[in-house]
Amino acid sequence: MKIQNKVIVITGGGKGIGRATALRLAQQGAKLALIDLDEAAMEETIALVNNAGSEARGYKCNVADEAVVESTFESIVKDFGALHGLVNNAGILRDGMLIKVKDGKVIKKMSAEQYSLVVDVHMKGAFLCTREAATHMVEQNIQEGCIISMSSGAYHGNFGQTNYSAAKAGIVAMSRVWSKELAKFNIRSMAIAPGTIETDMLRSMPNDALDNLAKMVPLGRIGDADNIAQTIQFILENDYMSGDVIEVNGGMFF
Repeated sequence: MKIQNKVIVITGGGKGIGRATALRLAQQGAKLALIDLDEAAMEETIALVNNAGSEARGYKCNVADEAVVESTFESIVKDFGALHGLVNNAGILRDGMLIKVKDGKVIKKMSAEQYSLVVDVHMKGAFLCTREAATHMVEQNIQEGCIISMSSGAYHGNFGQTNYSAAKAGIVAMSRVWSKELAKFNIRSMAIAPGTIETDMLRSMPNDALDNLAKMVPLGRIGDADNIAQTIQFILENDYMSGDVIEVNGGMFF
């Protein structure tokens, strides 16, 4: 896919990996539809995209709300006139142990709400956005489309992240299913599993903890959001990539 003038939707597009992706794709001439709940962050990203000489619009949307997702994608296609790509990037964390035990007694459990909230935003959100994006791509009879879904190295199973690991493993599985179902419509589907990437959450950690985290990575450093954005650009441009997951982790596997 040639990125110039293509309409790409990025969920969680206000900051972090979403913002880095928007800026990188803007430099290639893409038109960006940014989905987020943080309107202030979206406006900042839109301004940066405009400064880069491209076009972006923001859409406030809870990706786990079916009706809102449907209306949001209808608005995007109406505003831009087309839809060629989707980056499923929206996500949250609600980490916790399945059970916490002290002196042989269970003193805390991961709540059903903790589990459902994370699974709904990550996995249900990716499902709903992909379903709507694919619907519009097929009905427009586009020549080529691409859906990229953000998993995580945690899909292998990460301590203290039953909910997050389950959601990210589900994203890999769904992405592979979509690559098979949508291929006949010239729509590709890929997943990316980032490792330790510098985000707002990581930046809030004490310097000692960050140093120790970096030492655990074989390359000896924490990745940045543009490392993931580069991978997204690579997948979009390589029209024979579909049905797989790319791990971007500096050699560190969970």
